Amino acid sequence: MPKQRITKETVVQAAFEIARNSGMEQVMVKTIAQKIGCSVQPIYSYCNNMDGLRQDVTERVNAFVQNYISAGIDKNDVFASTGKSYIRLAKEEPNLFKIFILHNRSNITSLDELYQSETHPEMAELISKKLNITVSQAKKLHLNMLIYTIGIGTILSVASPGISPDEIYEQQETAYKAFLSHAIENKE
Repeated sequence: MPKQRITKETVVQAAFEIARNSGMEQVMVKTIAQKIGCSVQPIYSYCNNMDGLRQDVTERVNAFVQNYISAGIDKNDVFASTGKSYIRLAKEEPNLFKIFILHNRSNITSLDELYQSETHPEMAELISKKLNITVSQAKKLHLNMLIYTIGIGTILSVASPGISPDEIYEQQETAYKAFLSHAIENKE
């Protein structure tokens, strides 16, 4: 039988699959080697350290999440459908959701910086036009919904056996109405 060629891509893909199925804490050289069906030596040859490999996995998770969310967006209601997509992700891919949400975000010192790093630059303008509110009000609404959706999605991703997505969507809608009302009341 010819020797299997182990590549960095093979290692990262195996690590991603382990993280997806069991969580990032299970991404270890031994588990990767078992998944690939090789000794630990080829793994070590591609990974100077586990932090670098975990960063590669996190990048793959981020790409997966971006594709997942994009696929779930309704162009007629981008704002609401994006929030619902994150909730579906938390339900369907809880380990990837946790990795995506809990990865380190460097150089964030304010909620505004978090908002700028986590959102599409044109989203506030889109929300502003759709809801007939100012861009400033739209940013506040969007930031509040971002924080709320991350929080409720995190709860959903760790609740066992699980909370109904419909119950979560209803709660998300209630929060949306409250945040919208607050944004409208507090004009600048």
